[in-house]
Amino acid sequence: MPADRNQPDKRTPTEKEALTREIIFAVRRMLQAKELYTKELNKKYQVSSSQLNCILALDENGPLPPSQIARHIMVNSSTVTGIIDRLEKKGLVERKRISYDRRIITIELTEAGKHLAQNAPPPIQQRVLDGLKSMPAKEIEQIVHSLKCLTNMLSIQDLDVK
Repeated sequence: MPADRNQPDKRTPTEKEALTREIIFAVRRMLQAKELYTKELNKKYQVSSSQLNCILALDENGPLPPSQIARHIMVNSSTVTGIIDRLEKKGLVERKRISYDRRIITIELTEAGKHLAQNAPPPIQQRVLDGLKSMPAKEIEQIVHSLKCLTNMLSIQDLDVK
C-alpha cells in the first residue's frame, strides 16, 4: 500500500535503500523475462518478439499496410520496415501491390506465416494481460501509477512508439 503523500516518511535510509533495490531487482527480472522469451522464440521459431507480434497482427487483422502494422505492434513505421524485410526473407510474409497506385502496398502472411501464427506461443504481453485480469482494479491503478512514476524518472513517457 502506498504511503499517504501528506504523511512524513518514517523509514530509515537503510529501509529506503532496500526498497530501491527491490524495485531495481523487479525491473531487471522483467527485462530478463523478455530476453529469455526472445531467445526462446529465436531458438524455436527463428523470429524475434517484434516479428512474432507483426505476424500475429496480420493473422488477427488480415493484410495490412505497414503503417497500420506499426500501430498494432506499437513501433515506428521505420522500424516496421525492417521487421517486414526480415519476415519476407524468411518467407513468412509478402508485399502485395493491390492498387493502381503501385506505391501502396499491403503485407500479408504466406502459408508458412499462417502456420507460425497458429503454432507460436502467445506474446509475452499476453501473460501480463492474463495476470491483470485476475487483479482488483485498485491494484491495477497502483501499478499504472507506479509505472508512470518510473517512466517519468527515465524521461521515456514522451517517446513516440506508434
